[in-house]
Amino acid sequence: MIKKTLLVGGLAALTIAAAADTVLAQQTQTPAPAPRAMRADTDGDSRISQAEFVGQRVERLTAADVNRDGSVSPDEMRSVAQARMAQRTDARFQRVDADRDGTISRAEFEALRPARPARMADRGQRAAARGPVSIAEVKARTDRAFARLDADSDGFVTLSERQSGMRAMREQRRERRTDRRAARQAQMQASPPAPASE
Repeated sequence: MIKKTLLVGGLAALTIAAAADTVLAQQTQTPAPAPRAMRADTDGDSRISQAEFVGQRVERLTAADVNRDGSVSPDEMRSVAQARMAQRTDARFQRVDADRDGTISRAEFEALRPARPARMADRGQRAAARGPVSIAEVKARTDRAFARLDADSDGFVTLSERQSGMRAMREQRRERRTDRRAARQAQMQASPPAPASE
């Protein structure tokens, strides 16, 4: 009888301990990172409000607008692009230096993926070449983009709406590229070849 009581008591203690471990593990787990498409979801409700969607873009431009004139000049764009590139380079260095002892040389680190910073610098230069960006115009365009993504017009964009909208935008870009290619080919075929010089 005593052995049975001890056995039942031991099993109960093990069950309680296992349940406590499970609860503790669930409480200490870090939540999975949000999908890239939902990074604007600042309140974590798994949907993006218009304020979150528009605010994220406008805030970045407002922060870049150093002289507060309502637009981001090419110089301001270059400055932001360079700062962002430096931050990403530092973050990559930290990721590569897994043991945090600081023994990876900059030359070794830069040799890992040299093409990305060049692409980012090119992107910043191309953006700067287009001229100043009006924050009010960007806000208006972003409002329109939000309205296109908000398929059910409830004032929020869910992950599935965002993914559907992105697929549709990719398809439209593909169609525009195909149309441009076809127009160029038609133009080349329609224009007579230059006469050969004698």
